[in-house]
This record gives sequence, C-alpha cells and structure tokens, in this order.
Amino acid sequence: MKPSFCLVLIYDNVYYNRYPFMKEHLRRKIKNIRLQISEKEVLRKSHEIKKKLFSLREFKRASSILFYVSYNNEVCTHDMIRECLSSEKSIVVPLISRKNKKMFLSKLNSWDELEPGEYSILQPCREYVSEVSVNDVDIIIVPGIVFDEKGHRIGHGLGYYDRLLSDSKNALHIGLAFEFQIVDRIPVEKHDVAVDKIVTEKRVIHCSP
Repeated sequence: MKPSFCLVLIYDNVYYNRYPFMKEHLRRKIKNIRLQISEKEVLRKSHEIKKKLFSLREFKRASSILFYVSYNNEVCTHDMIRECLSSEKSIVVPLISRKNKKMFLSKLNSWDELEPGEYSILQPCREYVSEVSVNDVDIIIVPGIVFDEKGHRIGHGLGYYDRLLSDSKNALHIGLAFEFQIVDRIPVEKHDVAVDKIVTEKRVIHCSP
C-alpha cells in the first residue's frame, strides 16, 4: 500500500526553513520500512524492476550506463550489473571519497574488481579505477529512499547524487524504487535534481515537473 503522505509545498520562508525537518521525517519513515523487508522480498521485487528497466527502449539503446552498487536493502542492482557486464554495454559505477565529499565514476570490467569501500558500499579496487566523465554516460541509475511521481527524491542527505545529476548534461536519469517508496509529494529545495523516470516492481513512472 502506498504510504499516506501528502505534504503541501508552501514557499513562504517560514515553511521553507522546515523542509529539512520534513525531509528527514520522510527519510527515516521509509528507510525503516525498507529495512524491515526480507532479503527474499528485496530480490523478488528487484527482479521485477530489472525486467521493466531492461525493457525500456532507452535502456536497450544505451551504450554506457552508470549503476549504483546496492546495499542496505536498496533495490538490488547486483544481478543487473552482472548481466550488463556480459553484454556490449559499458558499465560505470560510483567511487566515493568521503574525505573530499565527492563521487567519482569508474568503468567496471568485472564484478571481481569490486571491494567494500566508503559506507561499506562495493566500489572498484584502487588498481582497477578507470575514471569516466559523467558526460560520457547515457543513463544514470539513481538510488533513493523516497521518490514522488514528479521525480523528486530524498537520498541519504549527503548530496552526492544531487551534485552528480547537476553536472550531468546528456544522460537520462532513472530512479529505482520499491512501490512503497513512492509518496504523493516531497519537499523540494533549490539544490534538488529530479529524475526523468522511476521504475518500481509495478510500473514505470514517466516524471514531469
């Protein structure tokens, strides 16, 4: 069942200052729900999402795809990445530097090139890093904790993907989410960047501003 959140966006300064609190409330609420689902359920729903994603015309045509490497009960991308590695597509994954508060991109040639990195997320071992420009990527697969149907998202609040999406001039931005992560509306701040599409286990949402 879709969570019963309906937050009215009021652009008065008083309410605008409350947006971080409202976003944090949604972040915690949905993250807690996600953490409670079983691994079996995560994999089952992720498989349905994979089928829908791989069926998209834009995905079929894309030459270079940036995948996040899932963890902590996110929509699982591991099988998606493995399957694409055996295709002719060029696969790119994030490489996070917590010290520099920046996310780099690296080409991935084999699943075996990955090791636990920042936040215990799998990322390329240092000897396999091959940096890629975001403007050489056709599709960016975007994680998130909460999405609305206009493509707005709430992540972990660290800004890595907002900065990446702001720098992305050519790529299609596709969010992956379980259906319960879709809410009616979320607070939007100036630095937030919406995705173009969202794929859940039940549907593909074509987002509009």
